[in-house]
Amino acid sequence: MRASGPSRRAVLAGTAAAAAITVVPSFPGAAAAATSETPSYRWRQVVIGGTGFVTGVLFHPSVRGLAYARTDIGGAYRWDDRGARWIPLNDDLGWDDWNLLGVEAMAVDPVHPDRVYLALGTYAQSWAGNGAVLRSENRGATWARTDLAVKLGGNEDGRGTGERLLVDPRDSDTLWLGTRHDGLLKSTDRGATWADVTGFPGAPTSTGQGVTLLVAAGRTMYAGWGDSDGTTANLYRTSDGTTWEAVPRQPSGTSAKVPIRAVYDCHTRELYVTYANAPGPNGQSDGSVHKLATTSGTWTDVTPVKPGGTTSDGSADTFGYGGVAVDARRPGTVVVSTNNRWAAVDTLYRTTDGGRTWTSLKDSAVLDVSETPYLTFGADEPKFGWWIQALAVDPYDSKHIVYGTGATLYGTRDLKHWAPQIRGLEETAVRLLISPPTGQAHLLSGLGDVGVMYHERLTASPSRGMASNPVFGSATGLAQAAARPSYVVRTGFGDHGNGAFSHDGGRSWAPFAAQPALAKDAPGPIATNSDGSVLLWTFVHWDGTKYPAQRSTDNGATWSEVAGYPKGATPLADPADPTRFYAYDTDTGTLFASTDGGRTFTGRASGLPSGDSQFQLAAAPGRSGDLWLSTKTNGLYRSTDGGATFTKLTSCWASHTLAFGKAAPGADGPAIYMVGATETITGVYRSDDGAKTWVRVNDDRHQWGWIGATIAADPRVYGRVYIATNGRGIQYGEPV
Repeated sequence: MRASGPSRRAVLAGTAAAAAITVVPSFPGAAAAATSETPSYRWRQVVIGGTGFVTGVLFHPSVRGLAYARTDIGGAYRWDDRGARWIPLNDDLGWDDWNLLGVEAMAVDPVHPDRVYLALGTYAQSWAGNGAVLRSENRGATWARTDLAVKLGGNEDGRGTGERLLVDPRDSDTLWLGTRHDGLLKSTDRGATWADVTGFPGAPTSTGQGVTLLVAAGRTMYAGWGDSDGTTANLYRTSDGTTWEAVPRQPSGTSAKVPIRAVYDCHTRELYVTYANAPGPNGQSDGSVHKLATTSGTWTDVTPVKPGGTTSDGSADTFGYGGVAVDARRPGTVVVSTNNRWAAVDTLYRTTDGGRTWTSLKDSAVLDVSETPYLTFGADEPKFGWWIQALAVDPYDSKHIVYGTGATLYGTRDLKHWAPQIRGLEETAVRLLISPPTGQAHLLSGLGDVGVMYHERLTASPSRGMASNPVFGSATGLAQAAARPSYVVRTGFGDHGNGAFSHDGGRSWAPFAAQPALAKDAPGPIATNSDGSVLLWTFVHWDGTKYPAQRSTDNGATWSEVAGYPKGATPLADPADPTRFYAYDTDTGTLFASTDGGRTFTGRASGLPSGDSQFQLAAAPGRSGDLWLSTKTNGLYRSTDGGATFTKLTSCWASHTLAFGKAAPGADGPAIYMVGATETITGVYRSDDGAKTWVRVNDDRHQWGWIGATIAADPRVYGRVYIATNGRGIQYGEPV
């Protein structure tokens, strides 16, 4: 995901050809003719409910029920109050714009309620593209876009600070945007063009925080600066939009090093600022809350609880402060959140007297996660939250508070009962998908951060939550025995085991009786042969180091190293012959095969494309040795002899991931689905004739950024395909 695809011309010029490869058109004519008219598809989300970091929530100050949310890798959303759900606003961002699905900041115009603005850019690294600003006159139904000359970092440290985007309180046509490395930008034409603000005092540093927040207090604007060393100024203001100055007598020291968020109580004319010693969401161990009486310039420390104490079990109670929100209806009523408080668990503190006294809302909270059961994370009860930096109070309902966590949005209407307010918002980074041929569930998923899930329904969060026994953080492997689909295995990062098996199609699990030593720190993909009698497990450390594969014939009780297996390669079982396994060595461009149940592997076809660990090998169902190799912009290859030779197909010029589903009526073989390209658009394609021709099944409104991890197709429902996104959960489409 670190770079968008090169041009087609560049790709074709660099395509590899070698011995054991033939290049044969799949149909007469040029590749550009291989795409038929786009069929009509209906796209929906597989319901899980959140699972990602909600970095900001913003109620519109003058419209009841209108709110927006932003996420670190999954775009922005608008709250539909009548339907009680979130509406995604950025699904039209396509493959080349994957870096724009991280939302750095958002802003609304208090005077013109239909106007909304987004600052987009996931990473500020050299390999990522520049940021962009989207502006809408219809609450995000459609957008106008301005590409910036600077990079933004919606998924980097400090992504929960803000907002970094602000409509000028004196002129709705003027916008301000704080950046991480390039100071302050200004637009005087509602975001259409941008220019550097000269004279802004902050001097960018390598830490990459820059302007952490922009907030209006009456007609004065304040800017937080995240690159201070704790002794120099980190809060600036301007009363005329031209001259910026450091706010006098501002807090200093470790507990006030980084201003995280700020909000203005217009009734009392006080500005509340939360601070921490690091931008978060990780790494904070100290923090504070201060308020500024803007009329007198007096600062008051109103920190609810000072970090640095100990919990009941003797653990250090370290944390920073994150979100802050005022009650627009009740002067002096403010809510703040702790952040990165792992020992005592994060909380919200609420004051009704301007910070003189505080009440912890966690202490009386009753959490109901029945709609999204995974939020227990394998425990008996859910936690109140973590990574709480997004926080908002409904300006029309004092008891309606929402706050974001690393996995959901919680909301309350009575300050006591809390439940996820997350319908419609899906931010999962999806890594693995299986659509079983039989059983109750049409889908199993392997996810980042929240392990494996069994989807007995696509329209409700899995009732069993995350797969437990053991619980995984992130899944790395998921495989099903082709001839015995009740047998499933999974691998991933976990504190109580890294591999498990199921005899009921993934409903319940048991851990492997033993596991190789490498499994804890480097669990990689796993495969099981067609009858479930053999397991092959590979190991890849997070730093990219690859290790030999291990084999088990007793359901994970014992393991032995596999001779001749290419280190780090993803194993693939033959769907029809239990003695056959395959592995593609992306380092050398060689296909390896085993005909003795995975005991030994030997090289077969060589000279294939190499150098990219994301190349994927797939096997057509019900046939032995029918292999398909997706090599991204090097194209799609097929072998019908178990990998001895490969043919390059010319019906597409790019193939990133491939899956097989139920055959079309009257077709000789399964329907094939691909994320790839036949002409210029990288999208989702289907072929009903063995990849001779393709039709694009997604459209420009349903693209979801980078979707190259994996897809699955339903073997029981013709036309249904499941798309793994990197931040928009699982999308699925069916013909209308």
